[in-house]
Amino acid sequence: MFNTTTTTCSTYHRMWRSWEEEFIFSGPIPSKLGGLTSLQFLFLNSNRLTGKIPQQLANLTSLEILCLQDNLLNGSIPSQLGSLVSLQQFRIGGNPQLTGEIPARLGLLTNLTTFGVAATGLSGVIPPTFGNLINLQTLAIYDTEVFGSIPPELGMCSELRNLYLHMNKLTGSIPPQLGKLQKLTSLLLWGNLLTGPVPAELSNCSSLVVLDVSANDLSGEIPGDLGKLEVLEQLHLSDNALTSAIPMQLSNCSSLTALQLDKNQLSGAIPWQVGNLKYLQSFLLWGNSVSGTIPAAFGNCTELYSLDLSRNNLTGSIPEEIFSLKKLSRLLFLGNSLTGSLPPSVAQCQSLVRLRLGENQFSGPIPKEIGQLQNLVFLDLYMNHFSGELPSEVADITVLELLDVHNNYLTGEIPSTLGELVNLEQLDLSKNSFTGEIPGSFGNLSYLNKLILSNNLLTGPIPKSFSNLQKLTLLDLSSNGLSGAISPEIGYMTSLTISLDLSSNRFTGELPESLSGLTRLQSLDISHNILSGNIAILSSLTSLTTLNVSYNSLSGPIPVTPFFRTLTSNSFLDNLHLCESIDGSACSARITGRSRLKSVKSIALVAVIVISVAIAVVAPLFFVTRKRRYEFEKSPGMSASAVGAEDFSYPWTFIPFQKANFTIDNILDCLKGENIIGKGCSGVVYRAEMPNGELIAVKKLWKTKKDEEPIDSFAAEIQILGHIRHRNIVKLLGYCSNKSTKLLLYNYISNGNLQQLLQSNRNLDWEIRYKIAVGSAQGLAYLHHYCVPAILHRDVKCNNILLDSKFEAYLADFGLAKLMNSPNYQAMSRLAGSYGYIAPEYGYTVNITEKSDVYSYGVVLLEILSGRSAIEPQIGDGLHIVEWVKKKMGSFEPAVTILDSKLRALPDQMVQEMLQTIGIAMFCVNSSPSERPTMKEVVALLMEVKSPPEEFGKTSQPLINQLTQS
Repeated sequence: MFNTTTTTCSTYHRMWRSWEEEFIFSGPIPSKLGGLTSLQFLFLNSNRLTGKIPQQLANLTSLEILCLQDNLLNGSIPSQLGSLVSLQQFRIGGNPQLTGEIPARLGLLTNLTTFGVAATGLSGVIPPTFGNLINLQTLAIYDTEVFGSIPPELGMCSELRNLYLHMNKLTGSIPPQLGKLQKLTSLLLWGNLLTGPVPAELSNCSSLVVLDVSANDLSGEIPGDLGKLEVLEQLHLSDNALTSAIPMQLSNCSSLTALQLDKNQLSGAIPWQVGNLKYLQSFLLWGNSVSGTIPAAFGNCTELYSLDLSRNNLTGSIPEEIFSLKKLSRLLFLGNSLTGSLPPSVAQCQSLVRLRLGENQFSGPIPKEIGQLQNLVFLDLYMNHFSGELPSEVADITVLELLDVHNNYLTGEIPSTLGELVNLEQLDLSKNSFTGEIPGSFGNLSYLNKLILSNNLLTGPIPKSFSNLQKLTLLDLSSNGLSGAISPEIGYMTSLTISLDLSSNRFTGELPESLSGLTRLQSLDISHNILSGNIAILSSLTSLTTLNVSYNSLSGPIPVTPFFRTLTSNSFLDNLHLCESIDGSACSARITGRSRLKSVKSIALVAVIVISVAIAVVAPLFFVTRKRRYEFEKSPGMSASAVGAEDFSYPWTFIPFQKANFTIDNILDCLKGENIIGKGCSGVVYRAEMPNGELIAVKKLWKTKKDEEPIDSFAAEIQILGHIRHRNIVKLLGYCSNKSTKLLLYNYISNGNLQQLLQSNRNLDWEIRYKIAVGSAQGLAYLHHYCVPAILHRDVKCNNILLDSKFEAYLADFGLAKLMNSPNYQAMSRLAGSYGYIAPEYGYTVNITEKSDVYSYGVVLLEILSGRSAIEPQIGDGLHIVEWVKKKMGSFEPAVTILDSKLRALPDQMVQEMLQTIGIAMFCVNSSPSERPTMKEVVALLMEVKSPPEEFGKTSQPLINQLTQS
């Protein structure tokens, strides 16, 4: 069957995939295979084989190719395989449950051309003996637990073409000895913990095509000697701590197509010699401290299609030569100190899709020639000093989706021709000096979802045509001179869900009855107008979370709905005839300025003082009593019944799963209120510092009530965590128990949980969020696909995803988990999981599968992307996050509005990656379990999010060929 001269693992993988249903083997690899001493080729890849790799395979002395990748193998690599001296290809990647170290004896396989162990749980160091593999061409050890330094001995592998060591935990510096590899074409070291400089010796790798050392902690200068790499096509140095100026010698890399230097600490000027890079397609420099002017020599880079110099300290004007580039589609200069005008020559760059020049100091008029950019989709000119009128020719850009010119000095009337931009989704003209009326033609913008015209000098009424804006979610007309009655047409814009702000205008008359149609509106501000009449109609707006009607002439009783009861007098200031009411129809008391608010504050202050005094008196008694009780509990003969709920009585059982340098007494000493770091469905977690300084986490499980189903979460965690090891699953160190108290001991994860991180309002960048998303997905995929039997977590949520100092994600809290072959896992009367994360099928079936975990993971993914909580009150109509996103997408809002506002200004490529990830999340939360992907598929989809080389991705080059390299 096998062609022994031309067949490779990848060939059979493709062949077998077409016959997948017929040829999927399971069970262990028979040790009797070791008796086939004449066997030359063994292809068992892409099955569901389990168990360990039989050491008897070491008897296959004629074996040349061993392909075991993409299975469910566990255990470690038998060191005896080091005797297979004829072996040329050794591929066991894609077995995440494979653990242990890489045997040093494999360095004896001097005929090896390919060694692949990617996507495994292998740990330890890369054996220095691999320097003996003089015929090795591909070394693929990526996405593993491997740590330590890169062996300098690898520099002796003179035939090496591909060195893939990315996505590990490698530390130390990059060995300069790698510079000896004259035939090396791909060197991928990204996503490790490497420090020190980029070795200048790498410039001796004369065949190097791809060099990616991004996402490490490298420092120092970029070696100018890298300019000797004449065939280098991709140089990725982003996301490090590199300093000093960009060396002009890089311009000698005449084949360079992609140069990524973003997210470093580079300074100095951009060398004009960059114009010598004739084949350069993408140049990313955002997020540095580069200064000086933009070189006109960029105009010589005729293949350039993406230039991102955002978030630097650049000055001067945009060289007109840049606008002569015929392939340039993305030009991003956000957040610099650029000056000068936007020249009419911008029209020459007909290929532009995104022009983002916001947050600079450009001045002068916006040239009318900009209307000739027929492919322009995004036009960002906000926060500059542009003056004069907005040219009506902008309306000629028929594909325009976003127009943002806010915070400039624009004057004159808003061109009515903007109503011809039928594809426009966001329009922000705020903080200018526009005059005249709002054009009625805006009613033609049927896809518009955000319209912001605030802080201008607009007058006249709200156009009646606004009733046509059936996709609009946010309308801000505040701080103008608009007058007349609030148009009834506003009430017909039922898509308004985010905000309606009509404040600080001159609106008169009563609130129109049609406002009752805005049942999904979250925020309404009509303050600082001359409105009269009652506000009863506002009681129909059941989704409101904020309201301000202050500084009007409104009258009558305030509605008594639950929402209105939560409001303070600040929402009603200076409406002398508004009054409080008991039944909503008659007045019971007048609103008197801030008196109501003051009384609430006074009550709160008194309450705080009383509680503080009580704590000061009671707390010492509590701790003294507790200490005495604990000491008493430890005495012989103390009964559990005498202790009550906190039973720490002896005898204790203490079972460590590894060598422990602490005792049960050390653990009990730490079970204090001040050490609590979290609570879950199954218990409370303490931070415990042992006498030797070691930190561990101790979970004390809740006691099960007599009337509850007797689910033993303690037994579940012991059964599950005691037998699994994965980089993204919390490690169980041991357990303790007495008659009534059960304690689980974990390795301490230092950075809290994902919910705390998201709620801390930190500026989390996309790379960190993506890392967390992938890590937690990999942990779940391990439980579902690589544990035998498979494990259902049943409580996947942000609280149960812990993070270390490097934002590596760890799944935790397995108290509700079930082995999926257990007799009762499908018939559970107790609802498992947490509100907001529970899959809808829990409501109509008892046949719960791993697809329920997939749904919960999808919710987590939406939280990571949006920064919102699953059950955040700001989400209207009582919707949790899944329904909120579905409604936004169903109303044709651009998906970018789902993203956390902190993420929307990131480079376009990152925004596209996040939008793809939203699609994955929605795939996961499909209401039908059968339509959801498996977690293994989710991981694969997430890995594909990172873009291919032509879109500046870091992962694709090795991952496209993952099966052939692992």
